Amino acid sequence: MNDECLAQLSGVSKRFGKVLALDGLNLDVRRGELLAVLGPNGAGKTTAISLMLGLQQPDAGTASLFRQPPQRLVARRQVGVMMQEVTLAEDLRVREHIDLVGHYYPEPFTPKAVLEMTHMTPLADRPYGKLSAGQKRQAQFAVAVCGRPKLLFLDEPTVGMDVQAREVMWDTLRTLVSGGSSIVLTTHYLEEAQALADRVVVLAKGRLIASGTVSEMRALVSRKRIICSTTLTFEEIATWQGVESVTRDRDQLHITVADAEEVARRLLIADPKLRDLEVHRAGLAEAFSELTQETTQGATS
Repeated sequence: MNDECLAQLSGVSKRFGKVLALDGLNLDVRRGELLAVLGPNGAGKTTAISLMLGLQQPDAGTASLFRQPPQRLVARRQVGVMMQEVTLAEDLRVREHIDLVGHYYPEPFTPKAVLEMTHMTPLADRPYGKLSAGQKRQAQFAVAVCGRPKLLFLDEPTVGMDVQAREVMWDTLRTLVSGGSSIVLTTHYLEEAQALADRVVVLAKGRLIASGTVSEMRALVSRKRIICSTTLTFEEIATWQGVESVTRDRDQLHITVADAEEVARRLLIADPKLRDLEVHRAGLAEAFSELTQETTQGATS
């Protein structure tokens, strides 16, 4: 484990009964990055985080946190955590939760700074049990960052949040990374990973199937997206060879294709009134879909 690696799984396998959650997984978290961990349900994302945190033990392989076993207090005091399932005291106010947890850390943010950074000041004196589901997630995030962690683990953090709260969290994460924190983010919102991640890893069936920057991940796949305004019908284009999906956005069609040049030529021939034609490389959503689909097909073939 080099000095730039803050957490690491080396050849880790983990089984729950008959279910193989992780299968010889190698995964590292590097200094100063936001690492997005993607994968379908059951891919092993939460299990990987739990092993890095020492909440579970691997059946094979090793887990390390700041070059030490994850259970060591000196390692854990440098970490902030927000898991999918979080239980906090219902009667304590948001400010009290932040103040309480902050005392476990050597150099925490002040409660005032945390409330301002996470835009939670208006809810500071509200009992946790009186918050909405989305507000509870915001409070959990504030508690996770209050210790000024060097490494922050966030497991599906924006589920249940509205768009405005999600954007506030995104801004806070960017601020933390620019201040020197490293972040591990699991998310089902691919636009979230595309907007925030320095590096993306994709898990499927407990194995790492791809790793790289967002641009590198997009370059792995052949799919492209055509956007245009056309008199051709949605249903007609959907039947063309090479067209994988068609969606409508107001007066434009978004066409996901394997061979953009061939479909673009066919569009131009079939519709003399075609306009606003654009061809884009695959986004992270298309890359994720193709990578995980290939893995599933390979496992069943």
